[in-house]
Amino acid sequence: MPGYNDSLIEQLRANGGAIAAGPMAGRPLLVLTTTGARTGMSREAVLTFTRDGDRYVVAGTAGGSPTTPAWVHNVAANPVVLVEAKGRRFRARGTIVDDAKRRRLWDAHVAERPEFAEYPERSGRTIPVITLEPITEA
Repeated sequence: MPGYNDSLIEQLRANGGAIAAGPMAGRPLLVLTTTGARTGMSREAVLTFTRDGDRYVVAGTAGGSPTTPAWVHNVAANPVVLVEAKGRRFRARGTIVDDAKRRRLWDAHVAERPEFAEYPERSGRTIPVITLEPITEA
């Protein structure tokens, strides 16, 4: 869905990090730019986020698909990423959290975004949880 993703990114950038209409309106969204694990090329993904202190928390749900999204592999290979959230751009360190932290962060994520609750069963996999810790303004 590159066209749809591009449209969301355009709207987010034009509206200070918000979507005004459609199914994504009102959701906390960010643009995550990663470096491709295999290609080395920049890749952008629009993700729903929650917060854990200063860190942004995202989940590799791929909408409940059985495949972990490519951006998760990119973060594992190249953890310094670019984040655009609420009109702010900054570099961050992405960390795929371990099991002990994952449960707490996943539960908090689902509490704010209940539609995520069904994704583990629907996907048949453990959903990776990633923290994005700001390191510099971009």
